[in-house]
Amino acid sequence: MRTEWVAKRRGESNVSQMHYARQGVITEEMHYVARRENLPVELIRDEVARGRMIIPANINHTNLEPMCIGIASKCKVNANIGASPNSSDINEELAKLKLAVKYGADTVMDLSTGGGNLDEIRTAIIQASPVPIGTVPVYQALESVHGRIENLTADDFLHVIEKHAQQGVDYMTIHAGILIEHLPLVRNRLTGIVSRGGGILAKWMLNHHKQNPLYTHFRDIIEIFKKYDVSFSLGDSLRPGCTHDASDEAQLAELKTLGQLTRKAWEHDVQVMVEGPGHVPMDQIEFNVKKQMEECSEAPFYVLGPLVTDIAPGYDHITSAIGAAMAGWYGTAMLCYVTPKEHLGLPNSEDVRNGLIAYKIAAHAADIARHRPGARDRDDELSRARYNFDWNRQFELALDPDRAREYHDETLPADIYKTAEFCSMCGPKFCPMQTKVDADALTELEKFLAKDKEVVAQG
Repeated sequence: MRTEWVAKRRGESNVSQMHYARQGVITEEMHYVARRENLPVELIRDEVARGRMIIPANINHTNLEPMCIGIASKCKVNANIGASPNSSDINEELAKLKLAVKYGADTVMDLSTGGGNLDEIRTAIIQASPVPIGTVPVYQALESVHGRIENLTADDFLHVIEKHAQQGVDYMTIHAGILIEHLPLVRNRLTGIVSRGGGILAKWMLNHHKQNPLYTHFRDIIEIFKKYDVSFSLGDSLRPGCTHDASDEAQLAELKTLGQLTRKAWEHDVQVMVEGPGHVPMDQIEFNVKKQMEECSEAPFYVLGPLVTDIAPGYDHITSAIGAAMAGWYGTAMLCYVTPKEHLGLPNSEDVRNGLIAYKIAAHAADIARHRPGARDRDDELSRARYNFDWNRQFELALDPDRAREYHDETLPADIYKTAEFCSMCGPKFCPMQTKVDADALTELEKFLAKDKEVVAQG
């Protein structure tokens, strides 16, 4: 789709969507996004120019179907995949990608740390993906020095970042906000630093007694991103790893730095979204969303969960979807899914499916709560199908049609039951939806009630 679109931009010093938007140019990507979102294209351009919306679209990811992330658009969902040296490979990750796209992932992050050649895995994922791909380049930087953090240099980080950009990565988590002066602030936490990338940078700073190289070389990263139109996903290295640590001094100190870095990137017309917690009790979610908007000048917020309780290993797709729905309601632009395997192990395909559906529910619920135009249309259509016992139409409209059909057919598998006016819950005699009163009968009842209201009231 995008081969011809980007051909005319190659060779320009800045090819970011924000750069064009600020020049008043409406790109093909903006037109495409406007049609997908059913929004005026001028609004898309203005929101991108302002920084409240991003269109992650690397010029080298030409099979991408452009999408947007921002408070003015529908709430989006990211799915994480990634090969591990312990339990997966490139074929399994491509199967996860296909499944994630099937069930509605708006973006996918490749968090591979092993299981094969990382460059080959990433290239295969990008070539197979119609949705934006995100990465965390510090993982491969560490792998390039065989896990010896003390051997990492700023050039190692920059080399890997440029390699990812050249391959077509659309956005990257850059852990530039964790500063050496922030590290003592985690002293009183229960779970310390839980961000994998943040932990790498923290260990590097503790080892070298120097400032975070991604912070000191932030301008160099900006220059790379301008050339390929890569969006920043500013990593929250100090996100809370349990509800006890939520909204603490360490988290908020880093958030302030992320706001400064956001505005620095905007000075060069580079797109930014900001990552957020983590584990947050329900009563602190609104505060966290509003605080991010205040500190980061309304750059799109991208949160992991948040998990609202810490006692449900194996069910954290549920504990986090509760927080995700609330965060989306308060204005979070994209939700990073959590699978049932969170805290326990590497997700398999079924975990990806369960986590993604939980988050599609959360994002959709947030869109309804925010009264986005048309958000409830599908709900109303499914409700009509349910009331009319149109089982096949119910399945078609469901977020997971296969699962809906599977559960129905466990007890009533025969085709005849696809037109039956009951399910196995109530059976043929007790379904309340069979109590259908026609319009004429209701009109007569209303006349009676109006005439004999006092008699009815007295029984």
